[in-house]
Amino acid sequence: MSRAAEFFHRFKTHKLLGFAILTLWIKTVLVSFIGFNLRIESYLDLLLILMNPVGSLMILIGFSFYFFKEVKRGLVLLMMGIATGLLYGDLLYFRFYSDFVTVPILFQFKNVGGIGPSTFELMSPWDLLLLVDIIVAGWMVKKKQTIPFTMTSRWKFTYIGLSLALLLITVAMGLVKSPYLFAESYDREQMVKSVGPYNYHMFDIGIAATNPFSQIFASKSDTEASIKYTKSMKKKPSDLFGVAEGKNLILVSLESTQNFVINEKVNGKEITPFLNSLIKDSFYFSNIYDQTAQGKTSDAEFMIDTGLYPLSSGSAFVRKPDNQYQSLPHILKKREDYYAAVFHGNERTFWNREMMYESLGYDRYFSKRDYRVTEENSVNYGIKDIPFVEQTISHLEKVPQPFYTRLITLTNHFPFLLDEGDQFIDQAATNEDVVNRYVTTVRYEDEAIKTLFEKLKANGLYDNTVVVLYGDHYGISEKYEPGVFELLGQKDTPVNHAKLQQVPLIIHVPGEEARTIETIGGEIDIRSTVLHLMGIESKNTLSFGHSLFTRDENHPVIFRDGDFITDKYIFQDNVCYKKKSEESVSESLCEPFKETVRKELRMSDDILYGDLLRFLE
Repeated sequence: MSRAAEFFHRFKTHKLLGFAILTLWIKTVLVSFIGFNLRIESYLDLLLILMNPVGSLMILIGFSFYFFKEVKRGLVLLMMGIATGLLYGDLLYFRFYSDFVTVPILFQFKNVGGIGPSTFELMSPWDLLLLVDIIVAGWMVKKKQTIPFTMTSRWKFTYIGLSLALLLITVAMGLVKSPYLFAESYDREQMVKSVGPYNYHMFDIGIAATNPFSQIFASKSDTEASIKYTKSMKKKPSDLFGVAEGKNLILVSLESTQNFVINEKVNGKEITPFLNSLIKDSFYFSNIYDQTAQGKTSDAEFMIDTGLYPLSSGSAFVRKPDNQYQSLPHILKKREDYYAAVFHGNERTFWNREMMYESLGYDRYFSKRDYRVTEENSVNYGIKDIPFVEQTISHLEKVPQPFYTRLITLTNHFPFLLDEGDQFIDQAATNEDVVNRYVTTVRYEDEAIKTLFEKLKANGLYDNTVVVLYGDHYGISEKYEPGVFELLGQKDTPVNHAKLQQVPLIIHVPGEEARTIETIGGEIDIRSTVLHLMGIESKNTLSFGHSLFTRDENHPVIFRDGDFITDKYIFQDNVCYKKKSEESVSESLCEPFKETVRKELRMSDDILYGDLLRFLE
């Protein structure tokens, strides 16, 4: 019998092997199309999605006999369980974050919600179909629907060779489609589409294992390119430079708050009446985008304090707390000896804040242990925003001035739960319950901000304090966006999806005339904007941000997955769109910006992985 004939004869004889590989392949392809909604832009995309799981699944199932003379049926079931568990973990994570699980995020499981209301909200009864093949395979094993036979070395080598060949062909085809596939590994959707979810995870494991060597081999010369690049950014003057010099500074992180709620009504009532009124007396930036990655709130904090991009995988708060940083607290301390503190009604260890805040130069972290937290004044992730603000003010009154403080709100967090007695507005009436509840928690958050300003005025801090309010990241994930489009009366288009990634940014400087600034920007620009108002030159602070008062709109707003937005174009999911017409156009029109995107993300990663700021004087 020839080698090929023997190979297929054994598959036919041992039905369990063929069944496991076939059903896992079908399941993976269906989840890729339906669950991950991978976009098909060409026949090559379709071919890749159909082919890329096969080689890796064959290698995985092969562990049931590589080291044994016969196929171990129990190991076949175990490998099917591992593949299904990995696929389902990706599916649940993707449903909310529109992203794929990475190795670092597995070690931060409790930071992304763990197992709780958020997880159960994302589950569907249809998910049980993912277990059907395992149940059938278990029945086959129990009923002995397989014939044991001795695995020859020749058959094993043939199996392994074919598996590796399929794997290499898949990778080669992926590189044909995307020449920068591995250089742009932060574009995980492109990775999964090109090489498959299982091969992507193998690559991710390899990256996680080699990253620690970046710091070991880094040297002072590695910082020169980044310094030269950031110093070359043109910094224009403005009439607002220094208008807030010497004032106290309060940053308020608005949990999961998107810009579409500003000036929007439900049943004739404003969702954010106080913020709407505050805009009329503040600087309001109407085109600011969420640039966070897997670290979400901690990523927003990180960008604002450091002017660096978040890590593509995991959170810098967890992965790089021992680095040296040129943070906002350090800069303000050096300039005018500011006292820096953070107020957050959660556990000190959540997102590793206790360690990271020390590295960032904060003097004090007021966490859950500093608040009176009860069952009555808590919901979902912790203390409600209004009692949080009320108790924070009592702490703030004792903080030395001038101070730089950050308040991190909690109530407006997925799945947006709120007691009926705390609802200042009725739920919306869309077909998405998550969106309907979101309206009530945003409205409650707005009332908490109103309380904050009333307390600042009552205790005399208001006149000498700049308040910066920013949405930290999106609250409504892509899964629930149809409800937002229904609420807004908009069509579900790629351009409208991009606009939903906008977050509010309001900077209130007492005594300054209100302005609405329509310049596009991102959260990474907040630090440079604040320093501009405080009268501190940022040219010597290594940062990829720009002052939003003088930002060049032709410079792209860069997202961690490699997408970007300029004044004319939106590059999203590897498709270039013209903003005005909302039509897809030739990718060549977006190509000039892609090199800037790759350069800035690479430089920022080099700084973080190599801890390069330790070499700066």
